[in-house]
Amino acid sequence: MPLVPVFMIAGFIIFVSVAWYLSTYNRFVKYRNRIEEAWSSIDVALKRRFNLIPNLQKMVAAYGSHEAQIFQETDTVASMADAPQRAADESRISHGLDGLLALAEDYPDLKASENFLSLQARLSEVETDIQKARQKFNRAVRRYNTQVESIPSNLIARKFGFTRVEYFTLELATQREVPSIDLGKK
Repeated sequence: MPLVPVFMIAGFIIFVSVAWYLSTYNRFVKYRNRIEEAWSSIDVALKRRFNLIPNLQKMVAAYGSHEAQIFQETDTVASMADAPQRAADESRISHGLDGLLALAEDYPDLKASENFLSLQARLSEVETDIQKARQKFNRAVRRYNTQVESIPSNLIARKFGFTRVEYFTLELATQREVPSIDLGKK
């Protein structure tokens, strides 16, 4: 009779172990899918921004033709799939856009143009969408990376090839630097 409880306990331990193993694997899959979904949102917002660039270029080109050459590399950027490389390329575009928007400050007529103001407002909207999508992506990455690195789930991660994912960082053209204030003694 004492063997029955031992088998029941052993069976229970095996059942709990298998259930944990399967639920941990499924959690990795769920987090990976959330990362892909969030990346898709970033990609859509970046494409919307990319589509605004030619219109901004045309507006500025009407006021100064040499400034319109800022975005010569943008054709290849839209097809980038690798997140870290895409972030670097998109940051270069952001710096170019920032320069383009700063250049508009030199042309009061351009700054007052309703078309330009509309494009600038749409760009600001799109960059807000990019920021929200980036935050969603990075939240999903944080959860996933925590799971990948935590004990004992890291054993399952290693076994099935779940590896860390890099966060997506991007400087946006509509972000303004906070001026530094020197409070040092003179």
